[in-house]
Amino acid sequence: MNHVIETEESKSTSGASLISIKVLGFLSSMALNLRQKQTECIIRMLNLNQPVNATGTANEEVYKILIYDRFCQNILSPLIHVKDLRKHGVTLYFLIDKDRKPVHDVPAVYFVQASQQNVQRIIADASASLYDSFHLNFSSSIPRTLLEDLASGTLNSDSIERISKVCDQYLEFVTLEDNLFSLAQKNSYVQLNDPKAGDREIEEIIEKIVAGLFCVLATLGVVPIIRCPRGGPAEMVASALDQRLRDHLLSKNNLFSEGGNFVSSFQRPILCIFDRNFELSVGIQHDFRYRPLVHDVLGLKLNRLSVQGEKGGMKSFELDSSDPFWVANGWLEFPEVAVEIETQLNKYKKDVDDVNRRTGGTDGAEFDGTDLIGNTKHLMNAVNSLPELTERKQVIDKHTNIATVLLGEIKERSLDSYAKKENDMMLRGGIDRNELLGALKGKGSKMDKLRFAIIYLISSETINQSEVESVEAALRESEVDTSAFQYVKKIKSLNVSLASANSASRSNIVDWAEKLYGQSISAVTAGVKNLLASDRQLALTRTVEALVEGKPNPEIDSYLVFDPRAPKSSSGGGSSHLKGPFKEAIVFMIGGGNYMEYGSLQEHAKRQQPIKHVIYGTTEILTGVEFVEQLTLLGQKMGLGNTGAPPSSTG
Repeated sequence: MNHVIETEESKSTSGASLISIKVLGFLSSMALNLRQKQTECIIRMLNLNQPVNATGTANEEVYKILIYDRFCQNILSPLIHVKDLRKHGVTLYFLIDKDRKPVHDVPAVYFVQASQQNVQRIIADASASLYDSFHLNFSSSIPRTLLEDLASGTLNSDSIERISKVCDQYLEFVTLEDNLFSLAQKNSYVQLNDPKAGDREIEEIIEKIVAGLFCVLATLGVVPIIRCPRGGPAEMVASALDQRLRDHLLSKNNLFSEGGNFVSSFQRPILCIFDRNFELSVGIQHDFRYRPLVHDVLGLKLNRLSVQGEKGGMKSFELDSSDPFWVANGWLEFPEVAVEIETQLNKYKKDVDDVNRRTGGTDGAEFDGTDLIGNTKHLMNAVNSLPELTERKQVIDKHTNIATVLLGEIKERSLDSYAKKENDMMLRGGIDRNELLGALKGKGSKMDKLRFAIIYLISSETINQSEVESVEAALRESEVDTSAFQYVKKIKSLNVSLASANSASRSNIVDWAEKLYGQSISAVTAGVKNLLASDRQLALTRTVEALVEGKPNPEIDSYLVFDPRAPKSSSGGGSSHLKGPFKEAIVFMIGGGNYMEYGSLQEHAKRQQPIKHVIYGTTEILTGVEFVEQLTLLGQKMGLGNTGAPPSSTG
């Protein structure tokens, strides 16, 4: 039986050996397997916060009901399947805001965000005696005011004795893979860059991000060394997180001292915090590798997607670490994936023929009765290999279906051409005018053209005014809203002003920039040569590599250092124990991340000797379209661009 707390690496291990894996975890990169750690916490919660045994289940089986809100449903969805819920005694599960009938003599496990609305609903459920006992689990820590509301509400309705436990779980993040998480905080890029955002709103968003990151670190049980560039949201988050960790470490029962000296004797990880403006292009570019394509074009959400089936109708697929093809080929270019599907199919057919031949299904070895034991053995082997063959065929069929739908989109929208031209532009710092306008007037959706035009803008070392006007005209001709294009153009010209201004006038520009965007503007176009042809290494990957290495490097010498375990005065001083190389890193992108960035970091980490371990997280995982929609919104808030051209201008 497959245990839910097993990771892809440990699927074949028995339950008993999982304990030794946990112990070894501190000695290896398994210590930072976020998916495993979060799943273990959830399993403990499902078992009424009792310890679980070596098989990952409670010693005493208790049947129970699970109640969650939509946010916590998204946390559970990539980690726990229905069969896993049943294994842990969960017989029914409901959303908290749905009307529910009483179920007597059964405990209920609640897993919800700590909100006024949820607390009031819990009070109403307890007052109506819906369940025998209530085990309340909040995804983060419940504020004192809400806890008091809960206590007085259940006391007044004479139902307080039904509340068995109230737990802060610190699980307010969504883990999609062993090394990939999202805080699922929508539109943070718009909120942080909104010209109308006041200090109060900015502080609230920063606090929300800090709370999410604190949950991740509490789940991993690590206090990292924090590094970030100066200024903007990255410094705000790093500074506030440092303070939050310091305050928490002062309490006796803090979440980071459970392991005692055993944990602290190992090297701590480094947490590198960045803001989306550090490398804007990656959020917009087209990518021609399988994983980013599936996400960007087919809208992979919470490891699931729905596509048109080969025989009509919609088909829903899961793509996660339990899918060997997805794990092995996710970072290949699309044509290589198509070849791999063909290879796997041929291998499957050959293996089926083999089984048929061995069992006398085709000419060859026939049953003649003389070698009964031998023939029985063949039959047994054939029967045993059937489930594995069936599973392989399902995986091949699934990816054939996905690849067919992708191919249709690629041909219709020339996505291969967009990916190649954008890559070339980032490398060369420009593009031939005819090629540029040809692409904008050719195939592709409105959004493909807009993304292409923005990449042209970001990659150009100098802005050719007449060329930019031609681009804008071509976009209007295709009835594209140019607000996002105008917004990036505004940031680009601001960067040029900042770079060329002398120090006296510079401060005025900076004041204006901060007033306009609610933060310091980082050099959006600083990394023009972002993509190095050989291994497509992004500026983020290069910077993380330097931070992990910890050697003096002009690119990162100005980066701030926070060590929440060090005395306040010495933090940021770059003392010798903060130097690398680090074995493990957590990279966090404020304002939206994507699979392109995640892939670049993972591929680079695997190439290191010894292999490094990198976890990538972000406020939310965005497709290129979703990110450009946020840029459009910002452009509109600033009164830039058009809202689509009149029909008469179509060519």
